[in-house]
Amino acid sequence: MQRFRFSAGRLPDEALLSGLATGDPELAVTFVRRFQHTVFGVAVAVTGDPQLAEDVAQQTFERAWRHAQVYDARRGSVSTWLTTIARNLAIDAIRTRRPEPVAPEDLDAVLGAVSETPEQYALADEASTRLRAAVAELPREQGRALVMAGIYGMTAQQIADWERIPLGTAKTRIRTAMGKLRTSLASSKRGDDGQ
Repeated sequence: MQRFRFSAGRLPDEALLSGLATGDPELAVTFVRRFQHTVFGVAVAVTGDPQLAEDVAQQTFERAWRHAQVYDARRGSVSTWLTTIARNLAIDAIRTRRPEPVAPEDLDAVLGAVSETPEQYALADEASTRLRAAVAELPREQGRALVMAGIYGMTAQQIADWERIPLGTAKTRIRTAMGKLRTSLASSKRGDDGQ
């Protein structure tokens, strides 16, 4: 005996979500199939990583299953609710992701790069250009320490270990680089204001 007079694929989104909450396997499969491309699209757009986006999409459907009973149609459609969950989980996944370490010999190339890169496209405004120029003007050791601390999130102790220098030297390089950067950016901003 068939449970529905029409196929589950023709049910409204809210009915599929209710079926997901009750654990009905046919409705759950239909729900996932209906929204899988949308959820994955949001996740990959936020993370930029298809493999991580797959994990986020799976977590999104798990969360929807666990919290289907709190869905409120007055606050938005099922699709909006689901994409909001996907977006939030993708942002969380990015925040908890650890940066991949870069060998010290590769940092020189990163600091000296002036060709067009994806990072330059993403940070193509005037402030980022000034920041890049100010970092490039720093002495190489200070620039490396600043990048290791500021971009890669390394502690002064980790930088000291990596560079094989005393802890105090690593701290001084970071502190001095930050001071020079502040001064350089402040004077550059004053120069812009005066024009």
